[in-house]
Amino acid sequence: MAAHTLDIEKIRKDFPILQREVNGKPLVYFDNAATSQTPKQVIDVIVDYYENYNANIHRGVHALSQEATDLYEQARIKIQKHCNAAKAHEIILTSGTTHGINIVANGFSSLLKKGDEIVVSAMEHHSNIVPWQMLCERTGAVLKVIPMNENGELRLDAYDALLSNKTKLVFCNHVSNALGTVNPIKVIIDKAHAIGAAVLIDGAQAAPHIKANVQELNVDFYVISGHKVCGPTGIGMLYGKEEWLEKLPPYQGGGEMIAEVTFEKTTYAGLPHKFEAGTPNIAGGIAFGAAIDYMNALGFDDIAAYEQELLQYATEKLIAIPNLKIYGNAASKTAVISFNIEGLHPYDIGSILDKLGVAVRTGHHCAQPIMDFYKIPGTVRASFSFYNTKEEVDVLVSAVLRAKAMLS
Repeated sequence: MAAHTLDIEKIRKDFPILQREVNGKPLVYFDNAATSQTPKQVIDVIVDYYENYNANIHRGVHALSQEATDLYEQARIKIQKHCNAAKAHEIILTSGTTHGINIVANGFSSLLKKGDEIVVSAMEHHSNIVPWQMLCERTGAVLKVIPMNENGELRLDAYDALLSNKTKLVFCNHVSNALGTVNPIKVIIDKAHAIGAAVLIDGAQAAPHIKANVQELNVDFYVISGHKVCGPTGIGMLYGKEEWLEKLPPYQGGGEMIAEVTFEKTTYAGLPHKFEAGTPNIAGGIAFGAAIDYMNALGFDDIAAYEQELLQYATEKLIAIPNLKIYGNAASKTAVISFNIEGLHPYDIGSILDKLGVAVRTGHHCAQPIMDFYKIPGTVRASFSFYNTKEEVDVLVSAVLRAKAMLS
């Protein structure tokens, strides 16, 4: 991979939270897979909205409403261009990835019948498992699982064997939140389409690292969360091909998603409003667009190159620690390291790291089937972003060594 051109020290000044201390130590934030930090450029957009434009959108004739509507719809177009959707109304603004998945799962309740099959991968976040289990309970459809191997890679030979004319839907994450594995989603999509199945890709973990091109992928649905890409919480995107979004019924009823309401009959609004009932997270939507602008200004190629440097550096340093095992050694992975130290509980390690100012995630990372596969209760997960440094990795390694000494 080519060298990056990012000025990391300059970038770090954009993130006020990186200047604070935790337990008397400079904050080292390595929980980016759970949520990324927010630059001042995005925070300022949120403040600007509430100071200057705060009004409900789409419905008002007054100036504030029209200005807020314009900003919100401009954000939708930014997101459309970012993921190369053909049309702006194929972008549904949601509360996050989970909301987007549930919109699709709810919609397919009326399209599936008993005996139909849906396929999900073994390395999904619970948000991309539970809605499909609920769908199966409602419809009588059968859930099949693509297994994984010890390296944390999906077994495509087994995937081939699962596909049949009964397969109606396939669901897979682009990147595993627990392992960092980058899945071969183009292959998965093409194989599903060859037997007539639709595909939803959970892009929540990919979005900070990879600029997905939905038309090139030819994916039917793609979902992401704003808070993974330097945006605020409570906002996300569901991309859906127009023909699929037209087929699915609305997820919620209420204001905005209607064309005409009488007590005898209601007709629904066109896309995207059909799936956007009620007052949305207006400030969040506008800030989501600003976050996409910020990430694109840095450049995703440079971001990926630098994060791979961090990943390689941290991997080499951590595996040198005796009895430390890394889970997830796929040939293609993003900047995530899940590890355990033999004989020590991940929670205990994480608690000591916190006392030393290092923020990591411990537990099963809402991916319990992965932990069951490895027969472990969970892992310590360090996840890196473009605003992290090798010096911070050194702090992490020293903290892990200290935790190991204290707990052994």
